[in-house]
Amino acid sequence: MGARRPGRRRGGVRVRETAARGGAERRGSRPGRPMVDRPRYAAYEAVAAVHRDDAYANLVLPAILTDAGLFGRDAAFATELTYGTLRHLGTLDAILTAAAGRDVQRIDPPVRDALRIGAYQLLHTRVPAHAAVSSTVDLVRMVGQGATGFANAVLREVAARDVDEWVSRLAPPIDSDPVGHLALAYSHPQWIVRAFNEALGGDFGETTRLLIEDNERPPVHLCARPGLIDPVDLADEVGGAPGAFSPYAVYLAGGAPGELAAVADGRAHVQDEGSQLVANALAMAPVDGPDGRWLDLCAGPGGKSGLLGALAAQRDARLTAVEVAEHRARLVAGATQGLPVTVLHTDGRLVGTESKLPEEHFDRVLVDAPCTGLGSLRRRPESRWRRQPSDLSALTRLQRELLAAGLRAVRPGGVVAYVTCSPHTVETHVTVTEAARRSGVPVDFVDARTVLPAGMPGLGDGPTVQLWPHRHGTDAMFLALLRRT
Repeated sequence: MGARRPGRRRGGVRVRETAARGGAERRGSRPGRPMVDRPRYAAYEAVAAVHRDDAYANLVLPAILTDAGLFGRDAAFATELTYGTLRHLGTLDAILTAAAGRDVQRIDPPVRDALRIGAYQLLHTRVPAHAAVSSTVDLVRMVGQGATGFANAVLREVAARDVDEWVSRLAPPIDSDPVGHLALAYSHPQWIVRAFNEALGGDFGETTRLLIEDNERPPVHLCARPGLIDPVDLADEVGGAPGAFSPYAVYLAGGAPGELAAVADGRAHVQDEGSQLVANALAMAPVDGPDGRWLDLCAGPGGKSGLLGALAAQRDARLTAVEVAEHRARLVAGATQGLPVTVLHTDGRLVGTESKLPEEHFDRVLVDAPCTGLGSLRRRPESRWRRQPSDLSALTRLQRELLAAGLRAVRPGGVVAYVTCSPHTVETHVTVTEAARRSGVPVDFVDARTVLPAGMPGLGDGPTVQLWPHRHGTDAMFLALLRRT
């Protein structure tokens, strides 16, 4: 057992000051006051906030860690428990249902979330089984008094098999039901597995590799803003490595990138390498005629605007960044401070009626449309459980309207980049072809592969490009380039 140190109280419970990952926690001397270690309790708070309040883990967890005073290994352990539990939630719930002999949705929500964290430790970490069971029972005693016996029995049943044995027992046969099997084995809703498989041409082997990659912890990607810092210098400064594809990417193994000096002073920002590639592709695409007026039609929270603004500064151009949500417009303003960027708080669909968004005015237009976000499930694992197929209708209508507005905004000879962080074919190929057809604006597709790094693998036959986590190590970004004729 870990050494016992003085604890502090939270919610009437003494919270251990050390993680004691390898051993069971000691209970306090008074009944009803168990010792609960801080990393596990922090993970519980984050998972509970996601399920109780529809929060996003990447937004609530940093504040929880700060409030708990967790740093270094303890913060890393809490983060692993939080994101691991959320990524594997579907499989964990199926296993807990079998172990409990009742549908997991019938278990009291606080107890259910504690059991999920305990099951994750048992099945996916090197935490000893006795420590995982004991610490989770203590947590259940805290959040769901009277359920400790139930929790102990369920977790011991979970521990009786490893995860492969559970999947073999619970998943339908892969030969007769490959979608159902992969959904349970790799913890994705069936409709998402089906959508990924369709986008990958029906290749279940490659779909499996994508699902596996979706459940891995993604590296932190930084963008070295051109003209402000060289990516090699940034890599040296932060202890990272230059990216594989984007000329501005730097990879970090982990840590708190917001605390880096280069991020704090605006020389760099956190941005997936795929997002860097599609923004840079728009800047690299050839245009006929002048090249000084750029437009980001859906700019929040400002990552792509930050990169485009830095590129515009090098080329004596100016970017107009449009964002319909006021709080996101403020984020864009903060992200582009000091760059030649004008932020408009308005609806991008108002091109032609908003005086600052005239038709046939801009040389380059980015339409980074709102989407299901299925391409970034590595970073926001809870999204896979929130999104539903019914979301697609409203989203694709909005995507078509925004792309049509972007086509109206670009001048003849200029280029529009349509981007989504989703590989769903309805949000990608269907949306872009339908919007182009209905817009009444004459356009030609530009082969997007020509403005991505030479020799980059797995880009398909063109003219559009789909990036993938398992092929490129990026979010699953889609890119189509259209030139107005």
